[in-house]
Amino acid sequence: MTFWRLALPVFLLACAPACAGAPVTLSAVYAPSDSQPIRSGVTWRVFSARAEADGAYPLIAESSEATPVVPLDDGDYIVHAACGLAGIAKRITVGAAPMSQKLVMNAGGLKLAGMLGDAGIPPSKLVIQVYLPSSTDPEAKLILPSLKAGESVCLPEGNYHVVSKLMDAAVGGANATNSVIYADLRVIAGKLTSGELRHRAATMTLKLVNAPGGEALANTAFSVLTPGGDVIREMIGAFPSLVLAEGEYIAIARHENKTYQATFRVHSGEDRDVEVLAQQPAPEGDKPQQATPD
Repeated sequence: MTFWRLALPVFLLACAPACAGAPVTLSAVYAPSDSQPIRSGVTWRVFSARAEADGAYPLIAESSEATPVVPLDDGDYIVHAACGLAGIAKRITVGAAPMSQKLVMNAGGLKLAGMLGDAGIPPSKLVIQVYLPSSTDPEAKLILPSLKAGESVCLPEGNYHVVSKLMDAAVGGANATNSVIYADLRVIAGKLTSGELRHRAATMTLKLVNAPGGEALANTAFSVLTPGGDVIREMIGAFPSLVLAEGEYIAIARHENKTYQATFRVHSGEDRDVEVLAQQPAPEGDKPQQATPD
């Protein structure tokens, strides 16, 4: 079965000069029950089974064809197939007659998408990380630091922990928002595991105004805090915008040595303006201290 395509160059290294023996046809399947070989995305390497003086095994041939045919002299070899992060090796003995070798990858596919309400999140606005968990730590080992949403990757059968971070586009780059989704899933050999990571967030535009609906005051420094006082983001401008996870926040505005604040709530998918009235200065105790990293 095929459920993804990986862009890999197709090439075959020249065998050793004496390598003109029996042809060996190689193929791979995702699971033992698969009847059809993997048709793309496999990288093949054939090594001599006899190690050199330094302990390394000489590379005899390499190919990214789906089912390469490799001529090999009589002898012992190690055949290795890799697909995404899955790999399998097998020792073979080549004689005078042509032979075929099928390797079972025991692997499946993983394909994830991000959703905000009923709309898909563009891949550029998501950072999806895949971890190999341990019994005590779901994020024990990071194996995929950036899985692109909508693309499939081949993984060995097993359990995985996924972290999806919604990004907020900014001038010169992007910032991670506080909208983070966690998921635990299992990849089954020969199957495609797919899922939607649903974020709940919205874009808030901050304004310091003298009266409701008034013109935003320029040269204002804003801080957005959680009700517990943790700083989410600090920005400067007349009406800066940021993406926030659903929840309650405090906006603090500093303008001409005076500080003002307002409490607001974010509802998923409801982008809106947040006005801070430049009337009653905020108490000294509510002023933010030092910002924490995004």
